[in-house]
Amino acid sequence: MVQQRLDRAQVVESAIAFVDACGLSELTMRRLGTALDVEAMALYRHVSGRGDLLEAMVDELIDGLFDDDLMTEDSHSWEEYLQRVANATRNLALKHPRIFPLIATQPPQAPWLRPPLRSVRWVEDFLSSLQRFGFADAEAVAAYKAFTSFLVGALLLQAASLTPEVLGDEEESSAGDDLGEYPTVRRLQGLLMEDHGQREFDDALDDLIERIRTSTQG
Repeated sequence: MVQQRLDRAQVVESAIAFVDACGLSELTMRRLGTALDVEAMALYRHVSGRGDLLEAMVDELIDGLFDDDLMTEDSHSWEEYLQRVANATRNLALKHPRIFPLIATQPPQAPWLRPPLRSVRWVEDFLSSLQRFGFADAEAVAAYKAFTSFLVGALLLQAASLTPEVLGDEEESSAGDDLGEYPTVRRLQGLLMEDHGQREFDDALDDLIERIRTSTQG
């Protein structure tokens, strides 16, 4: 009965939920089948294997960015567009920190598709949006490359810092660190542990926008 209701979308959504809960390294066809209460072989009716499943997970999450609240309204400037896309992608990274590294590193279907905006739909939306605001062909492509590099660099570390594997038990971790030989680190540990992720992200995005503005005006 369960097998008859199973479809590709359900398999992909369940795989995303599984990785969110257990981590990417734990994902196997057998374990996912157990989570869905089906034999692993039943999954192969919908995905050809683990590689196909990983690619489908990435496609589902990246395509889902268009449904983020930030992307449902029209932008009135290219700066606003970049801010909306950047923060929608950040929302994705923070919601799925165990999957975002896969989004950032999974080989794309074409060499000119750059993670994390790695679908043809996204490339079309990005380039056409910038050209709507007056970007020339080369300027739009250069902005796409710079912007995607910024997103990967800015968000990989933030996503990794939020995984349970990294967070661990804070008290146990602090107690286990012997900083006696490193007085400067010990003195500044409180500042080092402060989280200013959103502010740092916004500042870096502002810097990128300013560089793009300068290059298009030059």
